[in-house]
Amino acid sequence: MIAASAMITAGSTLYSLPDTPDKKLKNNINHSVCRWTYGHLSLDQLCIVVKKMGFNAIDLIGPNEWDMLKKHGIDSSMCNGAEIGLTKGWNDRQYHEQLIKNYTEHIELVSKAGYKNLICFSGNRNGMDDETGMKTCVEGLKKIIGLAEKKGVIIQMELFNSKVDHKDYMCDTSQWGIELCKRLGSPNFKLLYDIYHMQISEGDIIRSIRDHHPYFGHYHTAGVPGRNEIDETQELYYPAIMNAITKTGYKGYVAQEFLPTGKTEKEKEKALEKAIRICDV
Repeated sequence: MIAASAMITAGSTLYSLPDTPDKKLKNNINHSVCRWTYGHLSLDQLCIVVKKMGFNAIDLIGPNEWDMLKKHGIDSSMCNGAEIGLTKGWNDRQYHEQLIKNYTEHIELVSKAGYKNLICFSGNRNGMDDETGMKTCVEGLKKIIGLAEKKGVIIQMELFNSKVDHKDYMCDTSQWGIELCKRLGSPNFKLLYDIYHMQISEGDIIRSIRDHHPYFGHYHTAGVPGRNEIDETQELYYPAIMNAITKTGYKGYVAQEFLPTGKTEKEKEKALEKAIRICDV
C-alpha cells in the first residue's frame, strides 16, 4: 500500500509546472490548437489567446477565415473546407467528382495563401472491404496529387479510431494509412497522426512514431480516455511522446485537440496553456 501510494503521489506531480507564464517556449515543437475545441471563443479572441501564450498557429480553418489569421500573423497549420464530411470520403467513388472539384480549388487557395497542409478523410466502410476502399482512394487521390505536388501542398488523411468516436471509419489504423501512402508514392500525401485516436485503436504510440514517422505529416493530441486535458488524469504521458517526435527530426505542427473541461473561459484558457507547456519539451 505504501508503494502504491508513493506511485500515486509521484504520478500526480508528473505534470506540475512552474508558475512562469511569461517564460518563452523552447521552439522544439511547433504548437497549434484546433479551432473547434475552443469554439466558445470567436476566432479573433482565440488568435489573441494564442499570441499571448507565445505560439503562432491554429488548426482546421477554412478559406473564409484566413483573413482573420493573417490579421494576427497566425498560420493556418491544417487547412480544411475541401472535404464533404468525415463519413463521405475518398473510398467511395460516388463522391470522387465532387471531391476532385473541391480539392482542386482548395489546393490553389491553400497555395496562394502561403499555407501548406490540407486535410482529407477516407470515409466510412459501409460494408466495403479494406482493399476495395484502398484501391478507390488511390484512384481518386491520384487525380489531385499532381497538382498538390506542383503547388507545394500536402494532402493529409486523418487517422481516426472506429472503436469509440467514428464508428465504421476506414482509415482507422496506422497500417492501413501507411499502405495508402506507399501506393500513392507521393511526398505530398501523408497521414495526420492523431495520438488520441491511435491510442484507442492500437496503442504503441512511441514505437509507431519512431518506426513510421516519414509517413506522418501532422500530429493531434488529446487525453485518453475522454478526449479531455492531457494531464495526470489520463493514460498518455505527453512529454515522452513529444520527445519521440522531436527525435525524428519532425519540423511540422503538433495541435492540441482536447476538449477543455473548465466551466469558465479562464479555466479553459489555463488548460490550453498547461497543455502547451506539457508538450514544450
